[in-house]
Amino acid sequence: MYPAPSQPTAAPRVLSARVHTLGQDLLRRYGQRVHKLAINAGFTCPNRDGTKGTGGCTFCNNQSFSPNAQEPPGVTEQIAAGRAVLARRTGARRFIAYFQAYTNTYDRIERLRARYDEALAIPDVVGLSVGTRPDCVPEAVLDLLAGYRAQGKEVWLELGLQSADDRTLRRVNRGHGFAEFQTATRAAHRRGIKVCAHLIVGLPGEGREAALMTLERVLNLGVEGLKVHPLHVVRHTRLALEWERGDYVPLDIDEYAGICADLVEQTPPAVVFHRLTGTASRSILLAPQWCACKWAVLNRIEAELHRRDTRQGARCADADPPRLARSA
Repeated sequence: MYPAPSQPTAAPRVLSARVHTLGQDLLRRYGQRVHKLAINAGFTCPNRDGTKGTGGCTFCNNQSFSPNAQEPPGVTEQIAAGRAVLARRTGARRFIAYFQAYTNTYDRIERLRARYDEALAIPDVVGLSVGTRPDCVPEAVLDLLAGYRAQGKEVWLELGLQSADDRTLRRVNRGHGFAEFQTATRAAHRRGIKVCAHLIVGLPGEGREAALMTLERVLNLGVEGLKVHPLHVVRHTRLALEWERGDYVPLDIDEYAGICADLVEQTPPAVVFHRLTGTASRSILLAPQWCACKWAVLNRIEAELHRRDTRQGARCADADPPRLARSA
């Protein structure tokens, strides 16, 4: 008797088969893996130092997203350390210096140039991604970033909008409105600088409809990238006090995955998703606990897209036909 023929094994499902991710976009354009390296350059924020306000946003504890939240080492030292880890983990040999913590355009232009130049002087750093507030992008900074782009460097301006609803922005003490985001995005685009909009899903008083409204407004401005993550409650924040009183209830993981799937479906295929979730260290995370598990969240989003048999741009009426390969 002959053994029964083996059945073909289905290819593993991956999120990038349904979503235009930054990793796959960089792989296609550079022909090799390119990873972002998070940097804390020691800048502050006008919503903390009294210029715009004090205390920062109600959800803000920068330790929740910065791996160098204490006294940061120098830019070169941080890149060297991060590069070694990523090279072992992923095999990446090219990197984008991601100026992440606080407001990375909020300083004298000479100091900004020195920090950016230090990062770009490292041979395997191919560009910059600069995180900032929409109300902290002066013309001189945009001209500086445009100069790097003219040299052939990868340049992204990451604007922390979070919500396009000014009522929500006031409630979480952002210190700016949607108008500042419009102004900054248009000014960046006049110089050919790509913009990635940061959006938070699950802000107080917001759900699916608010997230879709924010998406529509930023897409109407022609942003090239999106970074989406859930609102998580971390220690030593005003949001933590609201959560403890029962005044704020976070989304559960299925609600979040469903909203993310809605956003993906309504985003044109050409737009690059830099992120679809965000994590916080268990040492400071209060709720929801699933925010500590990056891959569990991404897998849940992929599972929801698979359940719907959908992909990026599927419900975007004016989008070009999706060019992403179907997953098995």
